[in-house]
Amino acid sequence: MKQKLELDSWNRKDHFLFFKQFDEPFYGVTVKIDCTAAYNFAKEKGVSFFLYTMHRALAAANDLQPLKLRIENEEIFIYDRIDAGSTIARSNDTFGFGYITYADVFDEFIAMANQEVEKVQSSNELIRSNVNNIIRFSALPWIDFTSISHARMFSRPDSCPSISFGKMTQKKNGKRSMPVSIHVHHALVDGLHVGQFIDLFQDLMNSPV
Repeated sequence: MKQKLELDSWNRKDHFLFFKQFDEPFYGVTVKIDCTAAYNFAKEKGVSFFLYTMHRALAAANDLQPLKLRIENEEIFIYDRIDAGSTIARSNDTFGFGYITYADVFDEFIAMANQEVEKVQSSNELIRSNVNNIIRFSALPWIDFTSISHARMFSRPDSCPSISFGKMTQKKNGKRSMPVSIHVHHALVDGLHVGQFIDLFQDLMNSPV
């Protein structure tokens, strides 16, 4: 479900009108996230670390209104729930796109996520969701990147955030970290909101479900 946001009463009206004119309204940051507790939890529970991390990121996004806003036909809508549109690796060194519904309860989420992963991995089709209530997730577990850019089709209107997870590294003291990038549409999301997302995401990564 979604509801229209009334532009005239929004305190970011001028910011929206300004940034939506840009040829490239997306911007992004890359940060290091401590994933020690999250990795240990995923390993003990026997679940995908990638999917667990995705759940923590979705939980943070669903708690922050700016990350739930989308532009559709020049109007702004806020969605009740944000799901995941994710790349899913296949054994033949290709990938497909999967759509994973968010659920607050992790056991419910991981059950649906595993079903979607299995479906995509058993197919040779690329498949792409056309829904807007998603964050686009991807993983580059081979690269400890410090920045990242994304392929963009400028002729296609888009306002969905993108989040990428990089290579996890371990320090001598046992602490683990990985780079995480987030790209957002500046007409909807400011640096303050990105900072709030990062702080909440880190808190959730530190607090296994």
